[in-house]
Amino acid sequence: MSVKLPKRLSSKKKKPLKENAQTEVLNKLGLEAFWTKPLDPASMLDISTWNLDTQAPVESKDLPSAFLQRLWQLSPDARSPCYKVQDNVLTNGDHSPEGMINGFGEESQCDINPLDLVSAVYMSANSFLQQEMTVRMVQCQFAVPLVLPNIDPDEPSNFLLWPLRSVWSQWRSPSSDTNSKIQEGDLASTYMPMISCVKLGRCGVSKSQVLNKIISGPDSPREMFLHREMDGGQLPRRLSNGLVEIGWYLPTGDPSIDVFSVPVVLSNLRGDASTHEKHLSLICQASSAVVVFCGDLREKDKQLLASCKQMSRKLILIDFSDTEKHDNRVVEFADQKLCESLGLSERSVLQGNVLSEEGLCGRLSDTLKDLLADQQNLVTLEEAAKLAEELGLNIDEGTVCKKAMAKAEEVLKGLEEGSAKFKREQLPLQGALWSKLARIEKEEKTKKKDGKSISPQMQQDKKDILVALSSYKMTPAMKVFTDVLFGADKVERSCFLTWMKLKLSLIQTEKHKPQDLFTNLQTKDAVPENSDELEIGANETLEESDSFCTDSTSPDVPSEASQPRELNTPWLGLEHFLREMGLIFELTHISPGSGSHSVLRLPGLATDLLLYGIPLELMDGDASNIPTRWLGCIFAELKRRLPQDRCRTRVLTNLGVHHAKNAEVLSALFGVTFPEGRKRSTRGLYMAPLCLPEYLREEMGCDLLMLIDVEGLCSKPHDNKRALIHDNEMATVATGLSNVLMYNISSHGSSESETNFSVVVNALLRIKESASIPICQILAQDEGLDSALLASQLKRVSEMLQTETGDGETDNTDHHHAKTPSSINYVRGPWYNISLSQPVDEHYSKAVLKLKQNLLGALKNCALKSEATGLPEFFCRLCAVWDAVRASFSVSLQDTDIALAFSLLCTELSQWKDHFLDHMENWLMEATKKIFATKAKALDPKVQNDLLDELKDESREEIKTEVDKIRSKVDSHLTEDEVLKTYTFRPILTRDLDELQEQVTETISKRLENATENHCSSTQLQNLETLLVQEQESKLSALLEISKLTQVLLEDSEVEEEFEIVWKKTVSSFDFRPSEREDITARVSDILKENLISRGLQKHLKKLEDIGQNSTSNFLVQDEHFGYRSRLKHMFEDNNRLQRLEAQKVASNIIEEYNQFVVAKSSLTADFSDSYIAELLKNVEKVLAEKSMEIRSAFEVDLKVYLCSAACQDFQALHDRYAKDSELLMCITANKSRYLAQFIYQFRKRDQCQRMAQAFTSMVIKPTVLDYIYRPLGMHIVEEIRGNAKQYHSPLAFHQSLLEELLQEDCFESFLEYLLSFDNFRQKKIQDAVLAHLSVSATLNKWRQQRLGEIVGKIASAMSQTLEGTSGVLSETKVLLETVCLTLEKDGDVDVTRAPLDGPLFNITTEWDRFVKCLMELLAAMRLDLAQEFLQTVDSNQLLQILPIQPQDSLFSRVRGCEQRCPCCRAPCELMEMGHEVHKALLHRPKGMLPHNSSCLCGVNPPTSFEEENAGDGEDMPSMPMEGDTCSDFLSSYPDWSTSSEDPNSQNPCAYWRYVLMRFNERFAQKYEQEPAIIPEEWKTISQEDAQKSLREAFLITQC
Repeated sequence: MSVKLPKRLSSKKKKPLKENAQTEVLNKLGLEAFWTKPLDPASMLDISTWNLDTQAPVESKDLPSAFLQRLWQLSPDARSPCYKVQDNVLTNGDHSPEGMINGFGEESQCDINPLDLVSAVYMSANSFLQQEMTVRMVQCQFAVPLVLPNIDPDEPSNFLLWPLRSVWSQWRSPSSDTNSKIQEGDLASTYMPMISCVKLGRCGVSKSQVLNKIISGPDSPREMFLHREMDGGQLPRRLSNGLVEIGWYLPTGDPSIDVFSVPVVLSNLRGDASTHEKHLSLICQASSAVVVFCGDLREKDKQLLASCKQMSRKLILIDFSDTEKHDNRVVEFADQKLCESLGLSERSVLQGNVLSEEGLCGRLSDTLKDLLADQQNLVTLEEAAKLAEELGLNIDEGTVCKKAMAKAEEVLKGLEEGSAKFKREQLPLQGALWSKLARIEKEEKTKKKDGKSISPQMQQDKKDILVALSSYKMTPAMKVFTDVLFGADKVERSCFLTWMKLKLSLIQTEKHKPQDLFTNLQTKDAVPENSDELEIGANETLEESDSFCTDSTSPDVPSEASQPRELNTPWLGLEHFLREMGLIFELTHISPGSGSHSVLRLPGLATDLLLYGIPLELMDGDASNIPTRWLGCIFAELKRRLPQDRCRTRVLTNLGVHHAKNAEVLSALFGVTFPEGRKRSTRGLYMAPLCLPEYLREEMGCDLLMLIDVEGLCSKPHDNKRALIHDNEMATVATGLSNVLMYNISSHGSSESETNFSVVVNALLRIKESASIPICQILAQDEGLDSALLASQLKRVSEMLQTETGDGETDNTDHHHAKTPSSINYVRGPWYNISLSQPVDEHYSKAVLKLKQNLLGALKNCALKSEATGLPEFFCRLCAVWDAVRASFSVSLQDTDIALAFSLLCTELSQWKDHFLDHMENWLMEATKKIFATKAKALDPKVQNDLLDELKDESREEIKTEVDKIRSKVDSHLTEDEVLKTYTFRPILTRDLDELQEQVTETISKRLENATENHCSSTQLQNLETLLVQEQESKLSALLEISKLTQVLLEDSEVEEEFEIVWKKTVSSFDFRPSEREDITARVSDILKENLISRGLQKHLKKLEDIGQNSTSNFLVQDEHFGYRSRLKHMFEDNNRLQRLEAQKVASNIIEEYNQFVVAKSSLTADFSDSYIAELLKNVEKVLAEKSMEIRSAFEVDLKVYLCSAACQDFQALHDRYAKDSELLMCITANKSRYLAQFIYQFRKRDQCQRMAQAFTSMVIKPTVLDYIYRPLGMHIVEEIRGNAKQYHSPLAFHQSLLEELLQEDCFESFLEYLLSFDNFRQKKIQDAVLAHLSVSATLNKWRQQRLGEIVGKIASAMSQTLEGTSGVLSETKVLLETVCLTLEKDGDVDVTRAPLDGPLFNITTEWDRFVKCLMELLAAMRLDLAQEFLQTVDSNQLLQILPIQPQDSLFSRVRGCEQRCPCCRAPCELMEMGHEVHKALLHRPKGMLPHNSSCLCGVNPPTSFEEENAGDGEDMPSMPMEGDTCSDFLSSYPDWSTSSEDPNSQNPCAYWRYVLMRFNERFAQKYEQEPAIIPEEWKTISQEDAQKSLREAFLITQC
């Protein structure tokens, strides 16, 4: 996997794809190219290993890569088919009619079923990648494909057995014993009951969702099977119809949470079973129980169901049929005859249509529990593969796989008798002789260094060992092993090595398995008895692979983390065979002549394996030896094979104790496979190279990343001195080789954690003596207290040891780069899960990605410190470190005290540093306060510089004092500690404190400078913002005034234009701080120089010396600007005048454009830019190119020099203005959009506030004010009139005044109107009186002004009461306005017009104090307008129209009196008593004043009238004189009218009406068109005075 080499040595190719719905899915996902050239594990380098981003897919073709990347991160949403659509895709995309389904975001969509996505990736991957995918999907608790439909529907489906080979897990049997042992096995060859679910017909319940709910515990919901409720699950399936998925339920041993007490295989057939009969047949024959979800069945479905009953051991039917249908084509499942014919019991049939989903899950779960408890029908997936082959399905394990398996069995022949015996007989070089030889060579090395002689006994022992080793002959197992690797092609080699891993684990697991582990389960060897009968599968993806299994697909059996197994029992792995290869090659150099040609080829073979992802063992941890000859040949071969310019290396080492899951961690990070030390006694250092992609090579400064894994560290008790030495040697070598060291802290601490910790610290201390310390990254697998303390201790130690003392390779000037802070990463991985039933931590995906980012970031930091080394240098470094380990260090390999003592000192020193840093932080806070206290002089450079210098000096003294205190504490600690005084740690600690002092001094100095600059900048910014606010307020006021006057709503663009005016004015008028003058002349000259050179005008470069000289003269065209021929041609044209004028005109136009250009650039709020000059020169060239003049290049050069000289002057002022405050300018420019938004917002809110205030004023306040003024005005006018005219005091007085006025007026029309329209006549008189009063009243205006002042005061008071606590606070306007209205009504006794408040108009939030201010302004303006209006002369009629209470109506109601009229003469009743029952008229009217039929106008019907009374006299009868004018004779018929005679004292009681009749008798007759009345003679003597006297007497008598 590490290095991609040419692929596909096999000549066999797949058939080309057919055009169908299935291939459309592959095309849609961009996988069509991988059908003939499948994805392999090497593809994951780009997809996952080097991909540090988690960007969401943006189109469907991104989904496969996203699926694989998320799957490698064990993300729970790995199968999501959703992708975020870009805007242009949303608007322009051509989407299928399947529709867009919302997924994980508002802008996400999916147009493919997630099952199709999984199936498509499986179809496009080779078997080795399928294997790795399967392992991770099972870790994520996802169902995996067992039978994968073929892309061609006419071809048989594929049974995927090979991907399941590497799936291993553990489970517990149910037991009351809490310490029950764990059962384990590979899930492909372990006997388990299989429960399968299929569907027949249409049913509304998702069987996948039912299965998920059954296997989910109460606290651990699972989504093993995809279902329709998930993203994209409701979309139609194209590829996955007929897919058979499987998942496992593995018990934990806790009956309270276990659903099933035994491990169970769950299979799920996708689609209608009737269309996939082969798949259904396979499921029925292999399953312990088949659950059929039935809809409405047809006859053929019934037959298929009967066939299933015959093939299956147990059939469970769930009926979802619609019992209301009666179609003859449908067989009613509820019919008992069908149940009887199938032989099903009532317990085997569940009525799904009457059960809820929860009820169905409960019933089905109980049924399955009873079933699993009753029967023992178990099956392995290997046996299921045989059944599939018999049914005609393709099996993925073909000829190559079978051959490789046979070779692996041949190699491992005899392993069943025990791994110790097998190792002793077949791998003899790894015995005691090799370990003893390594010890002797170490002692020799130590004695040589010390100058001591080697004892003869040691020499003899070594000679005996070499003699014994020289007799070695390659064992049969190793001969077969090497022959297979030499002779096999790439695919067969990959299969062979995978089978080796599988068989090693299977055989040894079976060997070490206790006899009572499997309760109620049959066990069997993983290899089928008739495995040699397997034929070549049609889909031989194994033959088409070119790489080995390179990821965490190793089937090594995991062990219980909480009960680590003793590692004394030999447990063989593939690495032991590879180690034996190395020892065989090493032996040829130890004992010359023992090697053969095949042995000499072993380094090349090991290089092949290394390039294909099989790690290389650098150090044998069991013997604690390094085969340098073997490794030297491999590195030489590796260098030969790789490009010479691609051999730069950096080393990343994972160092952790044996139970820290080191191999699993590296697999999760980089996808490589290292030997996993779960149950093995493997100890050693293993290396795997990874080729970096191009974009990372420059950043990391290397081509190869060497990953080193330390296995078996501290796996043996350290009371064994030799084990302690070996651990220290391994840790020291690993640390010495590393550029970045990741210390892996296990989540399961041990009693020897201090000893284990000391091994790592001792390794760092030893490497510090001879080489540079690697950058340390710390991985803690939990956040517990112990892990956190251990991580923090190691972080302190590593950072301390990174201090350069001046003796190392790094120069003192680079000490700032030498120390890189370590980081602590917390990742809770799935490595300790004892079962696949345990879910992956939800934060794992993000945490592991963050860890990878930190590791690669540390590698990038290495590129800043040192150059990468090549492969030869790496090997030399390995030899050097090994020589140093075998010689001696000042820190002994057996010493644990020094590490603990040094780490304790580092911890205390860290605390002292923290206290020191806190102290300096407090000091800095006080110093900052002093800086910011100089508010008034913040912009005075001298004051600020003096203060800054003073504070810097003070900080240096303070830092030196505090660091000296720490030095004294360190010296005291080193002196008193018996362990530390013997080692030379003082230079390290001294240099560390020196660095601390320098660093803090530099930091404090910079922070003081920053504080000073921040103070000045903040003051400047505050001043600028204050100025901007002032300008904005002024502009806002003007805009609001315009808006108020025009009532036109301004657009945002118009407001933005106004803001631009404010912005330019503010920036142009602001006083930016002056700075040291930077002359821009050089910059301008360089730009012009490059321009002239680019145009081939180098000969004029000398003219650039004139740039920058202050010249006030104008540009003039010279003769030299024209060529000789041109001048000769035009010499007779007035000395070339026309040509010179044209050129001068062109130059003037260019200069004018330049002036405009300068104005435009200077108006921008930006500093001078070089692009200004470049743009200017281009403009000159463009204009000259458009003019066809016979002119030389000197004209262009002189014109450019002239313009650039002017630009130096014009733009220098601009540059000087912005230079010092350039950052301030950048800050405010960057925030310009925010200021603009605030400006628009303030305008909108204030405009809204103003408009709402205007609306409230016009709709509520003004109507209320006018009502307050005019509602009582009518009564006021009435009272004034009554006060001035007594006739309005009573009805009698008013009637008398009317009659007197009529008499005085002496107008017939008035008498006629009075007689015929009495009420209208009276109202008209009152109306005239009111109008007359209004026209002469002098108090009306004063009264209105007084009322106006009162109501305005009350409104102002009510609004003021709501202002408390609302300054600058957004408030609900409607609520506060209602409060104002309530206050007016309650306290001001004012009727408020509140109807407008009921609508939504005033439902806004605004600054209430500003709103009240607007209201006050509008209230004052309204008062002024009304006051002016009151001062103007107003028409009385108009005034009356606006009065709510009309004064004439009020007066009329007061003088109206009784409304009854005399039924004879229509004279009004004059009685004033309220409620009188008998009416009385003072002045009855004589005959002739009313028409003859006037009686009909009366409200009652009198029996006769005056006309009727004389009707029978005949026409010839002369008129009788009127003897009397009362109606007494006639009113006797009306009991409610008084018939009393006139006052006897009155001589002429009726003289008034007699006079009137006498006066207008003829007129009355003419008007009434009747004969004139006969007037008695005595009436004719009545004068007007007599009539008036009679009237007064009559009313006087009545009043008396």
